[in-house]
Amino acid sequence: MAMTQLRIGMIGVAGRGGLWRHWHDPAGRSVVVAGADINPEHLAAFRAQHGGDPFTTTDYRELLARPDVDAVAVTSPDWLHEEHAVAALEAGKHVFCEKPLAITTEGCDHILEAWRRSGKRLMVGFNMRYMNMFRTMKEIVDAGVIGEIRAVWVRHFVGFGSDFYYHDWHASRRNTTSLLLQKGSHDIDIIHWISGQYTRRTAAFGGLDYFGGDKPNDLTCPECPERETCPEAILTGRRTQCAFRREVDVEDNQVMIMELDGGIRAAYLQNHFTPDYHRNYTFIGTEGRLENSEPEMKVWVKTRRSGTWKDLADRTYEVKPAAGGHGGADPVICKDFVDMVLDGKEPVATPLAGRMSVAAGVAAAYSMRHGGIPVEVPPPPEWLR
Repeated sequence: MAMTQLRIGMIGVAGRGGLWRHWHDPAGRSVVVAGADINPEHLAAFRAQHGGDPFTTTDYRELLARPDVDAVAVTSPDWLHEEHAVAALEAGKHVFCEKPLAITTEGCDHILEAWRRSGKRLMVGFNMRYMNMFRTMKEIVDAGVIGEIRAVWVRHFVGFGSDFYYHDWHASRRNTTSLLLQKGSHDIDIIHWISGQYTRRTAAFGGLDYFGGDKPNDLTCPECPERETCPEAILTGRRTQCAFRREVDVEDNQVMIMELDGGIRAAYLQNHFTPDYHRNYTFIGTEGRLENSEPEMKVWVKTRRSGTWKDLADRTYEVKPAAGGHGGADPVICKDFVDMVLDGKEPVATPLAGRMSVAAGVAAAYSMRHGGIPVEVPPPPEWLR
C-alpha cells in the first residue's frame, strides 16, 4: 500500500530545525512525530509549540531506531551533517539534509555512498532554488533570452555577517571549513543551477580582515566591559560569543574565481562586514545580460544585437513576493521533500548539486590558504555522473 502521510523526525529542533512547522500537518500529507537535540531547552520549546505528543530525545540514535519515523530532517550544525545523514540512511530513513551537505568533499561522498546503498531518497536544503527571484532568473536563461552563458559575476554583501557567523560556532574552521561553503554553498549552487554547469577549477584570495583578535574565547557580549561601545555587541539571543575572540579563524573577506564546464568563467565576492545586505548576480550570455537586485525585487535584462526580435527591447521584471521564510522558499522546499518521498517527484535540489557546491567551496578554501593557487575540483563518483 502506498504511503499517504510521511512521518518525519527532526535531528536538531532549533535554528533551521524550525522547518518542522512547515511539515507538521496532522490532517495533511506529513506529520512531525519526533525530535532529537542535545539541548533540553530546545526540546522543551519544541514540545510546547508542537501541540501534540512528539517523541523527544537527546540521543539521535533513539530517534533513528523508531519504526514510526519514515524520514529524517538533518538540521544539526554543519560538522554533524555527515554523521547524522549517513546514520539516518543506514537506518532506512529518507533524508532531507540542510546545506552544506557536509564540510568536506569526502564527507559529501560518504553521504552519497550511503544514499546509494540505502535505496532511499535524499534531498539537499538549497532553498534559494525555491525563491521567486532565482526561479525567475532560471526561467529567463532557460528560455534563451540572453543566449549561451559565458560569464557570471556574484557579489554577496553579508550585512549581518557578525550576527550570523562570528558570535558562535560558525567562526571556527573545524566546524565549517570555510564560509565559502557554509554561506557560499547557496551562491555557488545558484551559479551552477542557472548556468547548467559545475565548477571544474577554482582559485581564491581572502583573509580575516575585520573579525577575530585577542579576546578570550569564553568572553560573551553581555559580560564584556566594552559592550556599550563595541559595534558588534549582541546583548540578547543565542549567539553572544565575542566576535573578536582568539579562536576565530574563518575569513570574512574573500573572492573566488571559477572555471565551469562548458568554458564559463565566474567570479564570486563574499564580504561579512559590509553595512548592507545585498546579493547581486550578473549572467552574461552571447545575446544579452541578466542582473538582479534582491532588495528591490527586480531582474533586468539588457539585450545585444542578435538579428532577432529580442533586439527591440530591454526588460525589467518585477518579482512577486511570497509568504514564508527565506522569501517564501521554506514552505515550498518542505512540500517538495514530501512530494519526492510520497509521489516520486524529482527534487529541484539534487544530491549531486549538494556535493558539487561543497567541492567547489572546499577547493577554493584550499587555494585561499595556499597562496591563491589554482585547484582542480574533484569530480563526483563515477556512478553519479
